[in-house]
Amino acid sequence: MANRGPSYGLSREVQEKIEQKYDADLENKLVDWIILQCAEDIEHPPPGRAHFQKWLMDGTVLCKLINSLYPPGQEPIPKISESKMAFKQMEQISQFLKAAETYGVRTTDIFQTVDLWEGKDMAAVQRTLMALGSVAVTKDDGCYRGEPSWFHRKAQQNRRGFSEEQLRQGQSVIGLQMGSNKGASQAGMTGYGMPRQIM
Repeated sequence: MANRGPSYGLSREVQEKIEQKYDADLENKLVDWIILQCAEDIEHPPPGRAHFQKWLMDGTVLCKLINSLYPPGQEPIPKISESKMAFKQMEQISQFLKAAETYGVRTTDIFQTVDLWEGKDMAAVQRTLMALGSVAVTKDDGCYRGEPSWFHRKAQQNRRGFSEEQLRQGQSVIGLQMGSNKGASQAGMTGYGMPRQIM
């Protein structure tokens, strides 16, 4: 973790707002899913934001998680390092993030490496893991282990087919976003340049 002093003023207020978004119940659910999904001897961390961060910080658990979502032999991260060197650990977190994006997690749902490494925004880490779980449940390719109800299933495409006649009819309709011309008339309008007669 970075050696930074306490923040004050607006910086402190912003950090407190970010920390309020962290969900302890969601942490428990995510830890249970990760341990079940990896199906290895991964020890359960003590509860709490700091322990959750320390558990994920070296990147090994995250890399094992993303590898477990692929069939054997197709893992995106072939070598997982157990190194204690900071740059190696941050590199593993980056590898996880790239693999998660390739897996189908939207870029807007992915946290920054420093969010986890420095513990700046652990709620963002939770959102990424939730999005990863949702994509895994939606894919339904047999690699997901856990309760399907733990994550929401993402909506699949819903194509609509319109006939040529329906499309032609739609061209003559004025959308309500553009306003309505019902009841509009030019009664009482005078020619340009003539004053209105008010009596």
